[in-house]
Amino acid sequence: MLWKPDQTFYPSPRMAMTAPRERLAYVAAFNPDAANGRRDAMCVMDLNPDSSSYGKLVGRVEVPNAGDELHHFGWNACSAALCPYAPHPHVERRYLVVPGIRSSRIYIFDTKPDPLSPKIVRVIEPEEILARTGYTRLHTVHCGPDAIYVSALGAADGGGPGGVFVLDHESFDVLGRWEVDRGSQFLGYDIWWHLGYDVAITSEWGTPKMIEDGLQLDLLVKGEYGRRLHVWDLRGRRNLQTLEVPPEYQMMLELRPAHDPTRAYGFVNAVVSTKNLASTIWLWHRDKDKWAITKVIEIPAEPADPELLPPALKAFKAAPPLVTDMVLSLDDKFLYVACWGTGDLKQYDVSDPFNPRPTGSVRLGGMVSHAEHPKMPGPLNGGPQMIELSRDGRRIYGSNSLYGAWDAQFYPEGIRGWVAKVDVNPAGGLAVDPNFFVPFEGERPHQIRLEGGDSSSDSFCYP
Repeated sequence: MLWKPDQTFYPSPRMAMTAPRERLAYVAAFNPDAANGRRDAMCVMDLNPDSSSYGKLVGRVEVPNAGDELHHFGWNACSAALCPYAPHPHVERRYLVVPGIRSSRIYIFDTKPDPLSPKIVRVIEPEEILARTGYTRLHTVHCGPDAIYVSALGAADGGGPGGVFVLDHESFDVLGRWEVDRGSQFLGYDIWWHLGYDVAITSEWGTPKMIEDGLQLDLLVKGEYGRRLHVWDLRGRRNLQTLEVPPEYQMMLELRPAHDPTRAYGFVNAVVSTKNLASTIWLWHRDKDKWAITKVIEIPAEPADPELLPPALKAFKAAPPLVTDMVLSLDDKFLYVACWGTGDLKQYDVSDPFNPRPTGSVRLGGMVSHAEHPKMPGPLNGGPQMIELSRDGRRIYGSNSLYGAWDAQFYPEGIRGWVAKVDVNPAGGLAVDPNFFVPFEGERPHQIRLEGGDSSSDSFCYP
């Protein structure tokens, strides 16, 4: 028998950009009302423009338990399996690894028998994860060269530390806590890496107690949410260095490293400044034999009539951008920034990562503007929150729910779920697709993964 690598794996990001167009998307949907008898679900969206069901939901698989709050999820395997030291070059991109951020339970969905109806083939209960790792409240899932990495926000009592654990690629057994020496790291959120430098990066949000009942303004004002990045020896699993920003910059969340493994830099967002409510984007980068962090983008808050703002913001008389997600194109040229508070989706040319240049912007929803979609006349609530970019860099798909307790704070009218599509001009510029709008009745969509991979699912060992 001749074994060949999965055809959706590519040695380099340049080659991945030539991959076939995505035909399906998998969307994690959260059910905020347990009383209605429905559970959270993995939904399937048709993205094939030649299909009669294009732009519609064509599949929906409910999980068996209540209260999971499906949030971030990822593939079991990706292009990292082609790294020269990967022990499993013939593993398939087949399974979705889907945690519940509230329950700390993991569902494994098999997409291969019928991509329109993924099957739950294993459930990893929170008790098993806690016993083997000490972690709960699971967040990010990434497929690495040697294992599946899962980040967690904290411990069983709702405090810290947060951290990372690993699953076996094929059996999905919980192998254990990843860190050997965490150094000063205590808060957790995201993990990514620079495979060409054998370095991992982790970011900080807050412990479960700090986030599960909503944003705590007293903690925000005191600067107690995350504001540091941690640099790790990836294979040694030891904290090498901590990068810290001033205390007014709170909640360092999404990590977007350069896709080219020869480039030692990446972008991270700080959700809010306690001085002026701005969101900021920071660049981590090599500085001689150390790592450094530099602010490269600031997105200001917009003055607003207090009557139009949610209660938590009335005294500030401004709508903060609340940057909650970003995605970097596979050629490392464009950074896309989701401003969930104002409803903006912004494009920056980051060819020179130290000097980003704004090149496009569209607006959908927003706390004050409620900017409408051409296909759905009338006020639109929520805003671009989780965004995903196609491998060729031409299409962005965005959903509008952040996290149950935080949705209620910033959109007290209740998030009415939707996914929209934005088209990208390869020379720069964005345009809302007027014909693509997918409503989610009674559910709130969060992360989106594209069939065969996307611009935030894979990492590469070759340039």
